[in-house]
Amino acid sequence: MAGEVVTLQLGHYAGCVGAHWWGLQRCPPEGTELSHAALLRAGRDGCTPRLIALELKGGVGPLGRGGARPEPLAAWRGDVANYAEPGTGTALRDRGQRPGDASADADCGSGAPGEGAAPSAGSSTQLWSDYLSVQLHPRSIYVLQQYNHDGDSGRLEAFGQGEKLLQDASCMEELEDRLHFYAEECDYLQGFQVLCDLHDGFSGVGAKVTEVLQDEYSRKGILTWGLTPVTHTVADSQKNFYRVLNAALGIVHLSAHSSLFCPLSLSGSLGIKPQPPIEFPYVNYDASLNYHSSAVLAAALDTLTVPYRLCSSRGSMMHLAEMLSFSGRKVVAAWAAVPFPAVRGHSLPDALCAHQQDVPWKLLSSCKEQKVSRCFAQSVVLRGVCKESPTSCPGQQPPSPLHACETAEQVLQYYLHTAFPGAFSASHVLEQPCVTLPPYPRIFSPLLSRQGFLPDDLSSYSAAAVESIPVLTSLQSSPVLRTLLCDLCKDLQKLGTRRCASFFAAGVEEDDFHEALQELRTLSQCYQMGFEADNSEDESDSD
Repeated sequence: MAGEVVTLQLGHYAGCVGAHWWGLQRCPPEGTELSHAALLRAGRDGCTPRLIALELKGGVGPLGRGGARPEPLAAWRGDVANYAEPGTGTALRDRGQRPGDASADADCGSGAPGEGAAPSAGSSTQLWSDYLSVQLHPRSIYVLQQYNHDGDSGRLEAFGQGEKLLQDASCMEELEDRLHFYAEECDYLQGFQVLCDLHDGFSGVGAKVTEVLQDEYSRKGILTWGLTPVTHTVADSQKNFYRVLNAALGIVHLSAHSSLFCPLSLSGSLGIKPQPPIEFPYVNYDASLNYHSSAVLAAALDTLTVPYRLCSSRGSMMHLAEMLSFSGRKVVAAWAAVPFPAVRGHSLPDALCAHQQDVPWKLLSSCKEQKVSRCFAQSVVLRGVCKESPTSCPGQQPPSPLHACETAEQVLQYYLHTAFPGAFSASHVLEQPCVTLPPYPRIFSPLLSRQGFLPDDLSSYSAAAVESIPVLTSLQSSPVLRTLLCDLCKDLQKLGTRRCASFFAAGVEEDDFHEALQELRTLSQCYQMGFEADNSEDESDSD
């Protein structure tokens, strides 16, 4: 059985992704393939996430019935209150409607539940605690009083500010106490999952937190996800420059202190020039809403992390990291098909044969490139698709080599070997789908059935809400990461230090900046292949 994992959420967008992710852990089915004890701890009041969430003042709000009041050390000291939408009697996360009742949840697509009616589609005050649907332990939330979540002043905007926060002795002591509390109650601690905002000062917080984890738990896995909300055209050039600097410094420091680091975003680019957000064929989401984009990332994250959460596997976070991070490649890219386009009633070979020319997943690591046929190594998970192999008539030739495979695992392995020749591919196939009950938003195409499958006739529409979806993900050590890292190097060189004097005044020394730039360039070279390595010196000279 999988060992325990402690999760840290650092920042508001990390909280948005986390809120949806914890919601996906509810109501495990009978005979579940995943060990919920890997992420959740059992207590007198039920299961709670093994979680430490760092937030800013005003970033949590009332947690409602699904949460717990933080300890006096945190900022929120008032009573916990329940809020209900007018006419319904309960908040969305506690509604008693059938999951498929579309009318009862019609407003779910435009906002999350909160105080009074759901926020409008353009709301910018939405908090992740509004759609948190699980109870938290009193030691989970720790509010950093020095900075505000909202407002024009007192914001945590720069990497240096975040680093300085954890240099405060009381803050560091509080963090270490909470880490020890969770770690010491584990029978077998695998390691730590760190969900960290990259775009603001929390990248600096994450750099110090992962450094502490590396120092105190050197033999444990540290898997860090660098999260960024969808980036739109930024009118304030200084904020845009800050975002790029925070992301670049965060990648350098977080990857250095982690067993494995993965940038995760629906934004097309982390660079100065924003790119269009990632589109999925059967997802209709509003990229401007964190409530929506974080839900897609949570479904991907819930599947990407399967290898070290399986009941039947001895795999661990360290095994996953060692498989993917050889030759200095500690940064990996995430790909996902949310949902995996499968036709109801078709076998796994049928589903994969439909995608022999191009794997249907999308790149979620802001590398611009969306098609890839090469990778060094990958961990692939397919869930929610029928595992039964089709029965072929004796004497008849199977319609494809995939149909000749005896097990679902062999089918997926053969498919990956064909699509990625020469790459090492570890794979898992699960019958258990990703459950998308409220407060997960209504963002899926009406073509999908309740179980997230496509009909034989694509002209038919389903009126039912999608309760679960099949998902395909891959965590790859891939050459596409060179695009991300090289583009950030070029942007940093263009910015220099004079255009962002206030950023460096917040605590980053210019020498440290130039050192990080060199480390980023060195890291990018780890992902060169063949002729790219031969031309690398010429490219660096021309930058």
